[in-house]
Amino acid sequence: MKILCIGDIVGKPGRLALNALLEKLIEQHQIDFVIANGENTAGGSGITARLAKYLFRCGCDVITLGDHVWDQKEIEVHLDQIPALLRPANLPPNNPGNGWCIVAAKNGTKVAVINLLGRVFMRYHVPCPFYKLDEILEKIKDQADIIIVDFHAETTSEKVALGHYADGRVSAVVGTHTHIQTADHHVLAKGTAYITDLGMTGPHDSVIGQNKKNIIERFKTCHPVRFCVAQEDINISGALIQVDESTGKADNIELFKQHYMPDRSEKEAAHE
Repeated sequence: MKILCIGDIVGKPGRLALNALLEKLIEQHQIDFVIANGENTAGGSGITARLAKYLFRCGCDVITLGDHVWDQKEIEVHLDQIPALLRPANLPPNNPGNGWCIVAAKNGTKVAVINLLGRVFMRYHVPCPFYKLDEILEKIKDQADIIIVDFHAETTSEKVALGHYADGRVSAVVGTHTHIQTADHHVLAKGTAYITDLGMTGPHDSVIGQNKKNIIERFKTCHPVRFCVAQEDINISGALIQVDESTGKADNIELFKQHYMPDRSEKEAAHE
C-alpha cells in the first residue's frame, strides 16, 4: 500500500498546487492514501473549515495540524465536526477536536493517523508526546492495519528520538514544522519508516514560505515586519511510503517533490 505524506501546505500557492496536481499524482503513482499537514493553509497561518474541506476535495484523506492550530479562531467550533482534521493529540485535554483518527483507505485498509506536537523550542509547553503516543497506541491496538505519526516539532533530536521510540510499533513517523525537506529518509531497524521533515508545499523561493525580503529585513534590523506568503517556485514536498498492510511494517520510503507552474490567472489570484 502506498501512502503519500505531504509537508506543511503554505497559503494559496500550496493550495493551488494540490488542487492542480494531487489527483493526477495519485493516479500516476498509484497512491492509496494521502495525509497532509495543513496548519499553514490559511494565508500561511492556521486553517479554516472551508479550506480544510477544500483540501479534502483535492484528494487528502487526513489533515494534520500543529502549533498554529488556533491562529484562525473560527476553527475551534469545527474541529469536533471534522473527524479527519486533527489537532495535536498532546494538547491539554480540555481542547476541542481529536488528535488521532482511523480512516479506511480506498482498498479498505484501516489507517490510523496520530498528530503529536513537540516540546523543545515550541511556543506551547504541552504534555509529553512520548507518553501520549503510548496512551493512543494502547487505545487503538487491533483497530488499525497501518499507523502513521505526524510529529510536528522543531528539533531534529526530538524527532529522531520519537522515531526510535516508536520503531516497530507504528508504520511511519514523519516530521513536520520546519518546512525544510530532510534527506534522512529510511526504514528503521524494526520496520518503521522515518523522515525528520517532509518539507513544505508552497513557494520555495522564500524563507520557509514567507517573502524573503521581509524576513531578511527582520533579521537585519530586529524590527517587526509583516509576514507575507511568497509566490514563486511552488512545489509539493513530502514522502511516499510503501507499507505491507498485512504486517503494518514499512518496506520503503522515498522523497517526494513535484514542481507546480500556475497559469497567469492562478498566479494573479495567489496573493493570499
